[in-house]
Formats: sequence, structure tokens, C-alpha cells
Amino acid sequence: MSKRIFLSAPHMSGNELKYIQKVFESNYIAPLGEYVEKFEQSICDYTATQNALALSSGTAAIHLALRVLGIGSGDDVLASTFTFIGSVNAILYQNANPVFIESDAASWNLSAALLNKYLLSCKKKPKALIITHLYGMSADIEKIAEICRLHGIYLIEDAAESLGATFNDKHTGTFGDFGIYSFNGNKILTTSGGGMLVSKNREWIEKAKFYATQAKEPYIHYEHKEYGYNYRMSNVLAAIGVAQMEVIEERVAKKREIFQWYQSFLSDIEEIAFMPELQNSRGNRWLTALYFEKTDPEKIMHALNNVNVESRPLWKPMHLQPLFQDALYYGDGFSEKLFEKGLCLASSTTMSKEDVAMICDVIKENLQ
Repeated sequence: MSKRIFLSAPHMSGNELKYIQKVFESNYIAPLGEYVEKFEQSICDYTATQNALALSSGTAAIHLALRVLGIGSGDDVLASTFTFIGSVNAILYQNANPVFIESDAASWNLSAALLNKYLLSCKKKPKALIITHLYGMSADIEKIAEICRLHGIYLIEDAAESLGATFNDKHTGTFGDFGIYSFNGNKILTTSGGGMLVSKNREWIEKAKFYATQAKEPYIHYEHKEYGYNYRMSNVLAAIGVAQMEVIEERVAKKREIFQWYQSFLSDIEEIAFMPELQNSRGNRWLTALYFEKTDPEKIMHALNNVNVESRPLWKPMHLQPLFQDALYYGDGFSEKLFEKGLCLASSTTMSKEDVAMICDVIKENLQ
């Protein structure tokens, strides 16, 4: 059997080992050192944000954002229903209540119209919104940010999947009060595990850094007035991140090219619809996502697995998860259709056009 084609495999730049060697030579293996600062600065330079904090995961970044913003027990926090659970787990960490908002057909991301309708009609004002830029594609973020501003609620952008995506030439993750990125193993860039918290507000980032390092007060001994976490990224992983950031535009270009190959090979199939891209935006196309009007996507997934190609269903909406059976949900069920009929296709940046052509042949052979 041929070598397995993964959904989104790690792809090293070539400089990772060189930078890791420098870390080992310095012996700064712990969560401090020059590469942590270099990685943070590279994110600031690339996204044009003012402040960045390297952390152990994207979920840790969301958790710190909620904590810094004072979100606590009993507070309502709005969130995309069509997302990965890592986007919303931190709401539970703070003993707050998730309220899930449906997606729209124009973006597959949280609907600005439904968000505004909910905020105009809800009896209890939410404290914040966590908006996910799904599969690397920008939500209608300018409208969403304006709605949050008008209603006086904090905006946290979950750009875990969308590093390199822009809306009107501004990077996702930089429109809100906080933004987060992820460097998990399957993201467009990876440090094997890790995340980044960004914000225009320097004081907030410093407070997040304080919480991320066990909330140690500025004494020579260990003094604690608040509880904190062990959330900082190590210098070793940051070295990988610095090398990965050197090729971010190449990775975005390749992801978009892979999507264009899929689109060209499958363009004559009427029942297939791809995840749309909003006007004036540039998605990073982290994963090529589509849905079938008639064909069972599970049939396609099994057929691809038989030729050693990974694929995956679209996210199961949060309002359908047993964990959130008692949570509020506002919408029309659009994401339920996407979950039932959708599929993520292999989108590794090491793939060739021939790989994509083979995958598309398998899809065509197994349509209903």
C-alpha cells in the first residue's frame, strides 16, 4: 500500500534542527529564552499586532483571555456552534455559560445577522464572544467586531486554524480584544503543540503572562495572592516556531493551491459545494472542506481510507454535543446539515497535484 496521505501533516522548513541545536547549546530548555521572544516577535511582525504571548496551547490562550477579561461564574459567553471543542472548553473552566450562535451559508462561520438578532432580543447580556475562523477561512469579522462594540461585549478571535488568513488585508486574530493562534501538530504551522495570545492591550498581555507563570508576585521568594497556571511555551518549541514562521506565506500559498486543484477536478460535480470565501478576504485554506447534496460522506471517507488517504467529517456542532445539552443555542440548524453531509479532504502541504487527482478520482467513483 502507498504511503498514507494525512489530513494536514507537519511540514518542516529545514531550519528547525539548527535552531533547536542553538537552544541546547544555550541550555535554556525551560519556558524562557531568546527563541520564545523571537517567536512572539515574529507573530507581531507578521500579523501587525502589538503584543504576543507564547503559550502551551491555543486553548490555554483562550482560557487566559477569559480570565483577564474577568469572565466568571454565571456569565454568558457567546461562541460559534460550528467549531472544535477546544474553542469553548475554556468557558467551562471559568464556570461560565456557553451560548451557541449558528453559522451562515455565506461563510460557514458564525452569522453576524444572527449574532445581532440574539443580542437585541436576549434577556441576559453576554460578557464576551469567542468567534472561530473555521478551517482557516475568515468570518465576516468586521461586521462581527462592530456588533460587539455596539453591544459592549468583549471579542476573542479563535484564529487557531487561520494564521495567514486576512479580511481587507488585516490578519484574523487582530480585530478583537484578544486573538489566539494554535501550533498543534496538524495546523498550517506546528511546534508539535503550542499557542499564542495576541492583543493591542499591553497590560492585558502582561496580566496573562502573570497568570501563565503560576501568578508569582514580584518577590525573591514565591509569593502568591492569586492562582495561576503553568501555560508558557518552552524555548525548544519556540525555536521550531521561529523556523516555521519563515515559511508561513509559502504554506498559505500551497494550501490555497491544493484547494484550487480540488476545485478544478471536482468543478463538474453539481452535488458538491466547497466552503466559500468571503469577498475581500483571503483564507489560508487550512483544510479543503466540502459537502455533498446526495452522497453519504462516510462512504467517501471509507473509500479514501482504503487507498490510505485520511479524511474527516466536518465538526459536529457544539449545540448537538451531549456535554452542552442544556446550553442555549440560537440558529436555524445550518451547521447540522454541514455536519451530516460534509467532509474535510487531505490538505497536507507536501501533497502533489497527482495526489489530489487520485483523491478526486476516488470521490467521483463513489458518488451516489
